[in-house]
Amino acid sequence: MIISHDLGTTGDKATLVDETGRVLAAVTETYDTDFGLRGKAEQDADAWWRAVCAATRRLVDAHPEALDQIEGVSFSGQMMGAVLLDAEGRPVRPAIIWADTRSVAQTGSLIDEIGMERAYAITGHRLNPTYSLSKVMWVRDNEPEAFARTRHVVLAKDYVVHRLTGAIVTDPSDASSTNAYDQSAQDWSDDLFAAAGLDRGLFPEIAPSTTIAGTVTAEAARETGLREGTPVVLGGGDGPMAALGAGVLDATCGAYAYLGSSSWVSLAADAPLHDPGMRTMTFNHVVPGQFVPTATMQAGGASLEWIVSTLAPGIEDRYANLLGGAAEVSASEDGLYFLPHLLGERSPYWNPRARAVFAGLARHHGPAHMTRAVLEGVAFNLYTGLRAFTENGASIEHVDAIGGAANAGVLLRIFADVWGVPVRRRELVDEATSLGAAIVGGVGTGMFDSFEIARKFAENRAEERPEPETHQRYAREYDVFMDAYRRLEPWFDTL
Repeated sequence: MIISHDLGTTGDKATLVDETGRVLAAVTETYDTDFGLRGKAEQDADAWWRAVCAATRRLVDAHPEALDQIEGVSFSGQMMGAVLLDAEGRPVRPAIIWADTRSVAQTGSLIDEIGMERAYAITGHRLNPTYSLSKVMWVRDNEPEAFARTRHVVLAKDYVVHRLTGAIVTDPSDASSTNAYDQSAQDWSDDLFAAAGLDRGLFPEIAPSTTIAGTVTAEAARETGLREGTPVVLGGGDGPMAALGAGVLDATCGAYAYLGSSSWVSLAADAPLHDPGMRTMTFNHVVPGQFVPTATMQAGGASLEWIVSTLAPGIEDRYANLLGGAAEVSASEDGLYFLPHLLGERSPYWNPRARAVFAGLARHHGPAHMTRAVLEGVAFNLYTGLRAFTENGASIEHVDAIGGAANAGVLLRIFADVWGVPVRRRELVDEATSLGAAIVGGVGTGMFDSFEIARKFAENRAEERPEPETHQRYAREYDVFMDAYRRLEPWFDTL
């Protein structure tokens, strides 16, 4: 058996998976995010550790017979953040997570030094405040005392691996989310570190995702309830790990959409996919030799969570009530649009100053219309990424949906009609990322022979097919949606 952890934005999901890929149990421990002015988004890295300890103990206490059968622990983690550690491996300040966009000035400095096109060619990503490199620069420039004590920079799952084993190491998938990784050289980029004015030695050794980083120490065993000496497999970033859990191993597997707090559309390829318009980015896969071209929006499921919490606070079955109403009304067809940029935006605009907007509100619009507009806005925004893939040679015949929001049937119906391809719901929409981590853990410990086992685990349970006439109508409304952003972009700069 493997215990896999998915360190997400809102909590840690711990999953117990057996050698057949069957999820025996899953528990979640939540933690808070400190959102603040000018794009602040931070979390307590030790809250991640406490969540991992609590979730592991809950699994072990509920299944004591499994303790002696656990062959390893593996991780998936939120990407693009920065955990700054001192010489003792302790955080010098709260972790800066992916959603933080305060490092606009530092990103501008990087662009001036190396150029956006050159950086994109090296890393497969735009230079942007959401990435790790500029976040570390921001700490250096704004918190010199904390930076002076910094000896290591790691990402979320790396910190928990360190707490379990004492190792400081990362993997290619997470490294490729930092804006500091050269995908051709498969190593840290000396050019990016020189442009940033940072010491390459701050960032850890890079090892394959299936690497056994170490074993559970005596201290970690006391805190987690695991047996001392249990192997700890490094794991990878949540985007590539979600691809694996969705059965997307290579270019033959189609595309998938992840519908979590941030949301993305992605596929697998045997080489980075560079979009001339730089609308998309490419991460390293956790599968060696593979890559995952991706278009990520900052607030996908977060937009749905926000509108439900805003319109129906404290109401029982609020999701079902609002989504049910949204299925019965129109939004963009009725002139109502939502630009879903609550946290700035990555794909396709890469604009941290972008903000969410309802455009076209009229007196007769109510909660159902507004909820429908949010769902359509998320679909329109992700559609831009899918178009970028196909315009650059990818073939997309269907999209498999995973993540919590994939349980919303009305959302999948809207996606299918907007995107013009069938959208399928996976069997384990909530556990797909944890399952990916379990597969990596199983390959690392020898419980699974290869990554190919992921094809067996990825089963479809529902499918929404597009209505051609509705897709044609949505194509016209998509153009209006895109035009709204173009017109508002200069105004965002004045906010």
